[in-house]
This record gives sequence, C-alpha cells and structure tokens, in this order.
Amino acid sequence: MTALSHDTENVHATAIVDPLAKVHFSCRIGPYCVVGPEVELGEGCQLLSHVAIEGPSKIGVGNRFFPFASVGMPPQDLTYAGEPTRLEIGDHNVIREFVTVSRGTAKGGGLTRVGNRTLIMAYAHVAHDCVIGDNVILANAATLGGHVTVEDWAVVGALCPVHQFVRIGAHAYIGGGTTITRDVLPFSKTAAARDTHAYGLNAVGLERRGFSKERIRKIHHAYKVLLASKLNTSQALAKLKSEPERGEDVEMLIQFIEVSERGVIK
Repeated sequence: MTALSHDTENVHATAIVDPLAKVHFSCRIGPYCVVGPEVELGEGCQLLSHVAIEGPSKIGVGNRFFPFASVGMPPQDLTYAGEPTRLEIGDHNVIREFVTVSRGTAKGGGLTRVGNRTLIMAYAHVAHDCVIGDNVILANAATLGGHVTVEDWAVVGALCPVHQFVRIGAHAYIGGGTTITRDVLPFSKTAAARDTHAYGLNAVGLERRGFSKERIRKIHHAYKVLLASKLNTSQALAKLKSEPERGEDVEMLIQFIEVSERGVIK
C-alpha cells in the first residue's frame, strides 16, 4: 500500500489524496475527490467523482463509491468530542450517490462496520456504531440510527427510518416507507401497509438464495407457532425448543428473540 500521486493516470488532477493515505496503486480516484490522511483503500477501489473519505477508515478491495458519497466523517452525535474512532468497510461494496457513512463513537465501541457485497443506494445514511453484514441492500434514503445492526442478506426498503439500537435479522425484508422501532425478525417481511407488523415469511427471498423446501417448511412452521397460534411469545418459544428437529434456522430465530432488548415486531 502506497500513497498515489498525481503522476499516475489513476488519479485525476483535481483530486486531493493526502500523502499519508494508504492507497493501492490500482485504485482509481476521479475528479474532485478528497482522501484524508488516515484512510486505507484496498486493491481495485474506484472513486468516481466528488467523493470525500476521511478516517481513520479501512476499506477493502473492489469497492465503488459514486459521486458525492461522504464516508468516514465524524459521527452526528452531540457527545462526540473528537475521540479517535474508526470505520471499516469490507470488499466489493457499492456505495451510491450522496450516501453518508459515519465513524463510530467512543461510547458505542468506536467502530462502524460494513461487510462485503453490500449495496447502499442513493441518499442512504449509516450512522455511528452501526454493524452491517454481508449481501445487505439499503435502498434509496434508508436511514439507520446509531448502533443499528443489519444482519446478512437483509433488505431495508426506500425511505425507511430505523431507530437507534434496533436489530434487523438475517434475510429480513422491510418494505419501503416503514418506520422501524423494534427488532425485525429474521426471515420476515415487514411493511408499513400492515401497521409495521411482520406479515409473513420472506419465502421468495429464501428460495432465491437457495434455501431448500425443507428448510423453508421448518421456518414457516416456526412462524405459525410464533404468529398464528394462541400462545404468547414465551409459550411459543418453549414449544419450538421442545421440537427436536427444528433446524439451525429456527434455532437462530429463537436466539434472536431471546436476546432482543427492544422487543420484536410480531
């Protein structure tokens, strides 16, 4: 990793790359981009134009940043007083126009993290101390408050505000315009049109990701016990735990509910 200079065709003459930045020679940095001194850019990253990246930020390989993305800036937190906090972004992510991704805060662990192969669409916001898994989609103007966790393969629809400290479970799908104030169950579909209640299994998404019919059947059974039976949540969990062949997906669902601090959307 070496700092690129304007002597290479990979850096536009109007771009500003701090000499202390660690930028792989294969990166392409377009017009009017600014890369700060505590930024590390892995192999094959592309900054199209007008991208601003500050740090400390460590960014993996093959990431694409579209115009006016603002990445690794100080958190939007009134208690932040300049403490050294970080942003880490994995590999092969696409960060579209006007996206903002903040660094962490000291009180929140000091780290905001984005996984691999994630699509963050235009105007989306990832606040301080968020943890985004792999293969996640944040649609246009999705807004994550601080300390939000989005697990692998989840989809957050356009114009969705997500409250601080909420968890969005793996393979969940949230319809556009839904306000999320409690944890979203793994494998579920949730939409504002249904009064922000989970209204079923994300079966189509699971099929597209290669889930077998048997895996989907077990998850569907668990949802019937949780949502369609006359059992309360504690009773439903006890029933599911008593079933010897529930499978790892149902086990993950049980654990997700058991550790929820904000409560789950049912």
